[in-house]
Amino acid sequence: MRTKEAGGVERRPLQSRTEAVEAAAPAGRAMPSEYHSVKLRSDCSRPSLQCYTRAQNKMRRPSLLLKDIFKCILLVFGVWILYILKLNYTTEECDMKKMHYVDPDRVKRAQRYAQQVLQKECRPRFAKKAMAQLFEHRYSTDVPPFMRKAPRGHEAESKYDPPFGFRKFSSEVQHLLELLPEDGLPEHLQAKSCRRCVVIGSGGILHGLELGPALNQFDVVIRLNSAPVEGYSEHVGNKTTIRMTYPEGAPLSDFEYYSNDLFVAVLFKSVDFSWLQAMVKNETLPFWVRLFFWKQVAEKIPLQPRHFRILNPVIIKETAFDILQYSEPQSRFWGQDKNIPTIGVIAVVLATHLCDEVSLAGFGYDLNQPKTPLHYFDNLCMAAMNFQTMHNVTTETRLLLKLVKEGVVKDLSGGVHCEF
Repeated sequence: MRTKEAGGVERRPLQSRTEAVEAAAPAGRAMPSEYHSVKLRSDCSRPSLQCYTRAQNKMRRPSLLLKDIFKCILLVFGVWILYILKLNYTTEECDMKKMHYVDPDRVKRAQRYAQQVLQKECRPRFAKKAMAQLFEHRYSTDVPPFMRKAPRGHEAESKYDPPFGFRKFSSEVQHLLELLPEDGLPEHLQAKSCRRCVVIGSGGILHGLELGPALNQFDVVIRLNSAPVEGYSEHVGNKTTIRMTYPEGAPLSDFEYYSNDLFVAVLFKSVDFSWLQAMVKNETLPFWVRLFFWKQVAEKIPLQPRHFRILNPVIIKETAFDILQYSEPQSRFWGQDKNIPTIGVIAVVLATHLCDEVSLAGFGYDLNQPKTPLHYFDNLCMAAMNFQTMHNVTTETRLLLKLVKEGVVKDLSGGVHCEF
């Protein structure tokens, strides 16, 4: 229907856009605007609440994915916590009041034997020569015991991850070495033409032997982890030249550190570098870094930077892969390869690089006597070693037995092989 306005101008009635499109489109073919319009009508022809719910569900999908990821993280974290609790609390305790009887005659024989070892003439380079003869190419006589500021070290340092090498951590190591003014034994020990070492383990066999006075007479006394001196000096002595440990094993008490001690750090993982830097610089370790340790670590170590050393990882690599002949590390999703030597065996090999004559005390795991004390300072039983999953105690025992029987080292407490 057409109308005319004043002036004779013809005016057409308004036409909706949809009708115009339909008129312009060829027959049998719908335009895109028609499709969207139809789809919108079909989607929203239902009640508006259902439309709203569908839109909300689409928006929730990313948040549900985040929740699933968060649940997985919590699950992994929970399993890790349970593993730590297992390490710390799944152990059998011994009644120290009923500790095995120590024969007074054995005590006298042990003390007499220790004095005989000390009175014998010290043989320069004996330990290195004996190790090289026993293991041939599997033992290197020229490996520096501690890390140095050398521009290029042993190739194994860059081949393996900690603790067997420092691959991917070369910058962290160099930064730490810049903080440490010294990298060898103290001058008064270097001046000795022949040095005697004793590596003091934590074995319960030390309790009652009263070897303290004899142990104090060695030139270099190496103690391991948090094994205490205070309250046990009658049995283990009170002289310390080297305290060798990793962060979780370091003594928490300031009384276990003496001003002239050397603190030899064994670095196993990335956060160990951060911990050592904080200890050297006398800084507080950030709380978030502490979360990555499986037990409490020392907050401060009361020693000057010149008393800190970093164990050369080649010593650990050589101990594990060459001497003990463990398999090299394999990438695994869970668990351990049992190819990491104990701190004790590593210390024995280290001693052969530091000293001319080497003795042991407090070594030996007798798993056939599960009720005997594991350590001289706590109430853990030997059976607790059955719960550890990192070390191959049987293979290490065979190595120590070989060293003692071949005369490379002396066993003062008779836990590995009794010669008195």
